[in-house]
Amino acid sequence: MATLIQISNYVELADWEVEITQIRAQGAGGQNVNKVASAVHLRFDINRSSLPPFYKERLLALSDHHITKDGVIVIKAQSFRTYELNRQDALDRLQVLIRDAVKIQKKRRPTRPTRSSQRKRVDKKTQRGKTKALRGKVM
Repeated sequence: MATLIQISNYVELADWEVEITQIRAQGAGGQNVNKVASAVHLRFDINRSSLPPFYKERLLALSDHHITKDGVIVIKAQSFRTYELNRQDALDRLQVLIRDAVKIQKKRRPTRPTRSSQRKRVDKKTQRGKTKALRGKVM
């Protein structure tokens, strides 16, 4: 079984799980863009994959524009001039997307500003108001 992407120490993706197709890149680039299919379309079906259930749940819960309603990740890579570099870029972006989805975020604890910082803020506002008040017409 050929391993394509190493997600973590215990999770790997096989090559049959990722569908990569060559396409022509869009946009400017001269004759090379018009005749060479160097861009890459990567498709990864979350539901059919061998990822653990926790990974699948977290990925499907993401509100990322790369994930379709059917649970398929679609990544288009066309930054580089060669197919190999674009293919590697797409695989790296898939790997980062999966790792970020599984990463558990630290819970935010709301804090309050200190009393001295509140006092400083109000003092600055009053000082600024006094400065502006002095800008009136000279009699």
